[in-house]
Amino acid sequence: MAILLDLLRPVTDEELRLLSERNPGYQFERTADGRMVVSPTGGKSGRRSGEVIGQLRDWNRRTELGVVFDSSTGFHLPDGSLLSPDASWMARERWEALSADEQEGFVPLCPDAVFEVRSSSQTVQELREKMGVYLRNGARVGVLIDPYARTVEVYRPGREPTRHGNPERVALDPELPGFELELAPVFAG
Repeated sequence: MAILLDLLRPVTDEELRLLSERNPGYQFERTADGRMVVSPTGGKSGRRSGEVIGQLRDWNRRTELGVVFDSSTGFHLPDGSLLSPDASWMARERWEALSADEQEGFVPLCPDAVFEVRSSSQTVQELREKMGVYLRNGARVGVLIDPYARTVEVYRPGREPTRHGNPERVALDPELPGFELELAPVFAG
């Protein structure tokens, strides 16, 4: 389970960056109200997220539509949150509109597509709430993968989530044109 810390003051971006550098294996995020969330990353979770990133990267190499990010990328969202999805994608024109400094530091935008893969330390409800944060801050599609229940929930602004039970593939058109997430390698032991 993730640890939620209510501190005397909000943690700065620089403090989060240093904490991440000094504590490999943990993911540090900040909620809009300044609380810090610390989640450990285990081997199975990292492998599953890596599979999602690999599929997203392969699709993006073919289409050249945007930029793919891994779970170590922090996104400074409009509501003040600083979150790091397990995998994410941003349209090329949005990325290229950022200055070199904005590209180097925590990205000052919400990705267009976010992927969260549930680990044993997270609850589905925590990740559903996170999907809501992403959508409220500009994500066009959010994908919650629960390998324990073998389900995928797809979130889009203004719509109820679509739930898929034990799917072989989940298409993410129109936001990611032609991209189908293959689930067998993600769900595999």
